[in-house]
This record gives sequence, structure tokens and C-alpha cells, in this order.
Amino acid sequence: MIKNKTSESASDDGKRPAHEQVYHTLRSQILFGEMVPGQPVTIQGLTDSLGVGMTPVREAIRRLISDGALVFQGNRRVSVPVLSGEDIEQLIFARNAIESELSRRAALRMNKKEVDDLEAIDRNLDEAIDAGDVSGYLRQNYAFHAALYAHADAPVLSDLAERLWLRFGPSLRIVCGRFGTQSLPDRHKDIIRCLRNREADGVAEAMAQDVEQGMELMADVLAKRP
Repeated sequence: MIKNKTSESASDDGKRPAHEQVYHTLRSQILFGEMVPGQPVTIQGLTDSLGVGMTPVREAIRRLISDGALVFQGNRRVSVPVLSGEDIEQLIFARNAIESELSRRAALRMNKKEVDDLEAIDRNLDEAIDAGDVSGYLRQNYAFHAALYAHADAPVLSDLAERLWLRFGPSLRIVCGRFGTQSLPDRHKDIIRCLRNREADGVAEAMAQDVEQGMELMADVLAKRP
């Protein structure tokens, strides 16, 4: 289920089995673009960099391949996916269908305090944009969507949304590297306004625009890369 991973504490990590700690570490690195599209991933390399045994690394890689966050290319090679134009077209379709519905459902359930909390995340996002903080932008943008979807009470849809974010997260980092943080599409203010007005369909439409504009910009940037 999609949720705000940025708020998890180090003490929480310490309570997890080793394979869970490795999984969440690698998952975060992929989600926020610390591992770039096409980057090869090896058990030995991760064992050395994370200082853990081969068994938890192997299990984490297996789970991330199942999530679609890593791809198995044969000949025992695993890497971060490189998105094609066709991939992005499918991602736009899937994200529109799933995230718009999550947003609509959340709008029907959220109270004023919960909308206020969401707006606070958006203020943190604005601060990251103004500071040109790409990492902060990626984390706060994810936190905004995660917080909104958490109120939808739709675990199946949330899980699907989470898997989609893992697929395009590394490529979103490339877009930020190309444009910085100032010119990136953002319909969050429209989403919050519609939430306050109890306009569930308006929230869904604003989310669809947020998804389409961001993903179309991603498609344009990736198409121009060698």
C-alpha cells in the first residue's frame, strides 16, 4: 500500500529483519532516483555497499523484480528499468485510472484537519522547489500523493499505485535534473482547493492533469536523451 515512507524512523528499521531493511533501503533509493535508469544491480555490489549478507540482498532483489522496480535481463543481469515511449503511454493510462480514483475516494472521506495536514506537506514541497532541492522535491511530492491516497481506504488500488511509482521514480529524477524544480508541473493547489470545497470529481480531474502533465514532460525529456 502506498504510504509515506519518508516518515519512517531509524528505530523502525532496527526492528525489521535484515531482508526487510535491505528491501526498504533499495526501494527508497529506486523510488527517489538515487539509482538511475539502466544502472546494473549486482548481489555482490549491494552486499559490499550495504554491509549485509548475500541472502537478504538476494531476497530484496527478488521482491523488487516482482514489484517492477528492477528488471531481470537474462544472463543473471538485473538493472533499473529504462522507460520507453510506449512504457510512459501505459503509465499515463494506468496512473490516470488508479490515482484519479484514489483521489476521488479520498476527497469523500477527508476532514478539515486532514486537508490542513496535506496542505502542510505541500508547503514543504514549495520550500524544496524554491530552494532547488531536487531530493527534497521528490520526497515531498511523493509524501503529498501518499498522504492523499492513504485516505481513500482502497488498499488494492493503493498497492497498484505504489508499484507504478517505483517504475517511474528513477526517470522523474532525470526530469528534475534537466529542468530543476522551478518549472515542474504541479496541480496540488487545485487539489487542495477542491478538497476544501468537497468537490470529489474536481479533485480527481486535478490529479489527472497533474499526472498527465508530469508524465508527458518525462516522455519529452527521455525522448531527447541519447
